[in-house]
Amino acid sequence: MALNLTSVPTAARSPAVLLGMVKFADGALIGLTAVLSYWSRHGQQELPGRYMLAAVLCILIAFQVFHFVGLYKFSILNTLTSQVTKLAMGWLIVGLSLIAVMFFTKTAEEFSRVWAGTWLTSAFVCFVLLRILLLLRLRSWRRQGKLVSNIAIVGAGEYGSRLLAHLKANMAENSLNIVGVFDDRDTRIPRKDLDGSPILGDTDDLIERCRREEIDLVIIALPWSAESRLVAIMNKIRQVPVDLQLAPERVGFHLFDRQFTNLAGLPMLTVFERPLSGWNYLIKAFEDRLLALIILTLISPLLIFIAIAIKLDSPGPILFRQKRFGFNNNVITVWKFRTMYHHDANRPMQDGAVVGDEIDDVVPQASRSDVRVTKLGRFLRRSSLDELPQFFNVLQGSMSIVGPRPHAIAHNTQFAQSVTQYYARHRVKPGITGWAQVHGYRGETDTKDKLEMRVKYDLYYIDNWSLLLDLKIILTTIFVGFTNENAY
Repeated sequence: MALNLTSVPTAARSPAVLLGMVKFADGALIGLTAVLSYWSRHGQQELPGRYMLAAVLCILIAFQVFHFVGLYKFSILNTLTSQVTKLAMGWLIVGLSLIAVMFFTKTAEEFSRVWAGTWLTSAFVCFVLLRILLLLRLRSWRRQGKLVSNIAIVGAGEYGSRLLAHLKANMAENSLNIVGVFDDRDTRIPRKDLDGSPILGDTDDLIERCRREEIDLVIIALPWSAESRLVAIMNKIRQVPVDLQLAPERVGFHLFDRQFTNLAGLPMLTVFERPLSGWNYLIKAFEDRLLALIILTLISPLLIFIAIAIKLDSPGPILFRQKRFGFNNNVITVWKFRTMYHHDANRPMQDGAVVGDEIDDVVPQASRSDVRVTKLGRFLRRSSLDELPQFFNVLQGSMSIVGPRPHAIAHNTQFAQSVTQYYARHRVKPGITGWAQVHGYRGETDTKDKLEMRVKYDLYYIDNWSLLLDLKIILTTIFVGFTNENAY
């Protein structure tokens, strides 16, 4: 018997249940389109064994890839454009993965190319249609109030007021409905409402409302230091089938999107996590080495041409190296093509040093119409071609292709005094290009606002790293990021 979702309670239409159904539907569509595509091509409804194996393998890969690209997040179900974009990217990865498997197992000739093309195309169309139908259903449920979480707050004091202000500011995007506020201290709180939300009674009244299935979530907004009172309220509410949560202390309102972990049986609030740890670290390292090797192989003729042009343009070495801060504030040596006259190399003004030189003085950044820059160097800097030798830094392991740009040591100290979160950029390896650079924040940082925006974008990248974000930055750099009016 089919499940009528419009008649089940709110708990059965929870994000976890809906996402599970979407995942199941995706798998079913892959299998169904595989069968129909084979039937349309060969006139048989039963898939041969090797075709069935390919379909099962595709389902398993798709589940992993779709989860990785973020398709199985409840928030994304509200935006069709984001879903289609991620579907296209994820399904492309799945298709390429299947091709790779067939290539390495030497089984590609055993499959019909027409069947494969029809299957992959029809499955993608079905994915999109499924999400259109789901989006329409979600909108209908929201209009009917069937996806709204009814919330009750225990605590009509300062903590409750702070929580209410935050929830009301985010009610629309999270489908929340605040039923009211409850507090046992009625003699101390004579008000009828708290910041516009009605005070509906004490915890006994709350229990009664919970039994009438009017409440989905109860949040206790009291100081954590009131241990005995908190425990008593938790034990009391435990007798009814609702979700119960503790509102954070004051500092918690500064820690958005943090999660609890378990340590020796105790819940611990994770404030910060080491970026790029575990599998993410290995994926990032593999990505850097593989892409750097491929890119260096492809641009080797260009590197030779630039090297010859530098020697013909002005006397001096082809490359220079400069000490800069890298991962965890460790000093690294960064390679670049020389873009300034060699006779300026020993001056503190030189933005970089000749091979073997180290400069620790106050070093002004290169500025527009800087007399130290050669004619060829100006073109190399504006087009970012002077950064190409840093792919050798990537192979060496001291840099990444994507990451916060490294600054000279003297600049680093100076910038850290202007922006409090500046050193947080060093939680990952510096990069040849970055999230800040593709948004136009590259070149000279002659104002504090520019520096703050660069740091803001760098920290966003660190906190939201993904392989897809790296690929997006690389592609953006290739098409629009090589030239910029701020690079000189």
